[in-house]
Amino acid sequence: MALTCFIRYELDPFQIDAFRDYAAHWGRIIPRCGGHLLGYFVPSEGTNYEAWGLIAFDSLAAYEAYRARLRADPEGRANFERAQRQRFILREERTFAEVVGGTFQRAALPPHPPLSLPAAPQSLPAPAAGAAE
Repeated sequence: MALTCFIRYELDPFQIDAFRDYAAHWGRIIPRCGGHLLGYFVPSEGTNYEAWGLIAFDSLAAYEAYRARLRADPEGRANFERAQRQRFILREERTFAEVVGGTFQRAALPPHPPLSLPAAPQSLPAPAAGAAE
């Protein structure tokens, strides 16, 4: 995918479950309207009010066509209306980015054996009583 739309949501932290349901609906709607849904992400650790939606497109023109289909989709319109009615989304921002070649969806490599660290130095014996220091 040539272009990814990063949607940053500022949520009412007491309505995360309402946002989860909203995101689950997009899981059906977005692919049907032509977007490649990479996923929705809700807070787990740290900030309790920030969520993300990532949707990829072949081009900006493909995104514009998707938006037109989304506006015409009855389930999509209903999902937007529910979000407005329940007010669990306080703010929404969109940013478009291109992937850097060779850096997307790189799987983790097999684990390496643990590094062997040098042994800790042995403590020196205490000087004998009366010995000069």
